[in-house]
Amino acid sequence: MDIRKATDADIPEILQVLKASLGETSSKKSEEVWRYKHIDNPFGRSLVLLAIEDSKIIGVRALMRWKWQRGDRKFSAYRAVDTATHPDHQGKGIFKKLTLKAIEIAKAEEGDFVFNTPNNQSKPGYLKMGWQTVSKLNVNLKPVNPIYWFNSSEQFDLEVKIQSTDEELNLLLFDVNLNSSYSDQLFTPKNREFLRWRYESNPLQNYNVKATKNYYIASYVKSQGKMRELRIVEVLMKNNNKDQRDVKADIKRWIKTSGVQFISYSSRCDLNYGLSHNGNHGPELTIRKLNLDSKSEDDLLELQNWSYSLGDLELF
Repeated sequence: MDIRKATDADIPEILQVLKASLGETSSKKSEEVWRYKHIDNPFGRSLVLLAIEDSKIIGVRALMRWKWQRGDRKFSAYRAVDTATHPDHQGKGIFKKLTLKAIEIAKAEEGDFVFNTPNNQSKPGYLKMGWQTVSKLNVNLKPVNPIYWFNSSEQFDLEVKIQSTDEELNLLLFDVNLNSSYSDQLFTPKNREFLRWRYESNPLQNYNVKATKNYYIASYVKSQGKMRELRIVEVLMKNNNKDQRDVKADIKRWIKTSGVQFISYSSRCDLNYGLSHNGNHGPELTIRKLNLDSKSEDDLLELQNWSYSLGDLELF
């Protein structure tokens, strides 16, 4: 078995392996989605390794590039995402071999750390390869007035309203990033290109988006059995009282049209709802150091040092 980096010409065969291993229902597996995640990412092309046997791809491992920042220090990170082993070749340790090789390459590229939110099945394997658990993400849950629960059919119209120029949004994001750098917490620096890629042009999930020169918010509805949740994945604003009121007014409008029972949002965002429940309800964040010094690694293992939106860490 040989291991090599993927090229664009490998995409059709990569998709065949993903479909054979994971099926069609877990997420969309198309060339459009693959290019969106691993080629068009504004943080750079993903590190994608392939296991080859008899000139055929039998395993795939992708690390999506990401950026985090704390103070003035910027971290080059990787997000462990797509991985698959062809069913005919499972049990050969291909996942481990590909992942360890990817870590070796990422470290040589002077990356700082890898992060992800693995499920219960994959987490033990990651821990054996040096991953460490940070914590379950802290999420706020706010119940919705029952009068709005039945205001919508199962499907409702999503909207993307951009009421500002790119220049105005970039000025807003400059201020948001600058303020975040004063917090001494880890955050993902954002610009107009990132928001367009992450929320407005995402082929995996349709988002409600509202943008003005003073704020940017994004959300979507997630159904869980008979419950419907409005998940607020991004809140970026100058954080004065008027912006707070305007953002809450937009969220209330989304609540009214979507028929949800509760809303969820990161405890790190600037939404201040008095009546809400706060707790570690989100997925479990794990990291694997590459070139971090011991102090930085210890800091990253404390959730209080992370300032994140749900959109920064949700699986997509």
